[in-house]
Amino acid sequence: MEQKTLAEFPISVGSYISFVDKIIALGKEHTSSFICIANVHMFIEAYKDEAFGEIIKKASVVTPDGVPLTWGLSILHGIKQVRVAGMDLLPDLMQKLIKNKLSVFFYGGTPNLLKQTRVYLKTSFPILRQAGFYSPPFRELSVLENAAIINRINSSGANIIFVILGCPKQEKWMASMKGKINGCMIGIGGALPVLIGIQKRAPLWMQGVGMEWLFRLYLEPKRLYRRYAITNTLFFYVFFKEYIKIKLYSYLKMRRKKLN
Repeated sequence: MEQKTLAEFPISVGSYISFVDKIIALGKEHTSSFICIANVHMFIEAYKDEAFGEIIKKASVVTPDGVPLTWGLSILHGIKQVRVAGMDLLPDLMQKLIKNKLSVFFYGGTPNLLKQTRVYLKTSFPILRQAGFYSPPFRELSVLENAAIINRINSSGANIIFVILGCPKQEKWMASMKGKINGCMIGIGGALPVLIGIQKRAPLWMQGVGMEWLFRLYLEPKRLYRRYAITNTLFFYVFFKEYIKIKLYSYLKMRRKKLN
């Protein structure tokens, strides 16, 4: 897919359905690849950590989950990009998996989260092909443990692997598994708890104006206050700096033409 950049952060662009079709195509062919569902938090993690930024650049697709990212594409590149949020993408991908008779593996999350996911799938997506579920321990895994996990996922025949480890852990894990796991990995982070009803999602009007983060802050103030206070402020600083740089470059380029 075509990509544009915001301060060196890559973002894939296209219609919503083109993102769904691309992911399904990668899964159908068992292409070892990974998808990043990008929001402001991921953008800032990549800005602060160059090595993490390089990981994002290796992704096959980077969806613009956060509304501020779509605003950035519009202001800097003149692109009217729709938001491709993980919370919307997850159920749509499941429908496509069913239609194409493809299977999915769930990696990450707690045992209780995966247990509730099974219950949810039984009623909401009863004919979805479930290749497997695995909740890894909350510690660094050994070489043998990683090899066992790779074998388990590949042996399951999974086309798509939903990875529920949270940013940036899930993106680092997926990058380390590229070329080893024979399927398309997608970091779905907090989208799964919302889908299965453990957590609430913001009203549509808040989603549309880029205020979904505020609703999440209302639900989890202690955990998210510091993250949002820092990341949102830093994002607007980075974006403004990039905007000035592009405008200044355009101005100097125009001046050069006039002088010549």
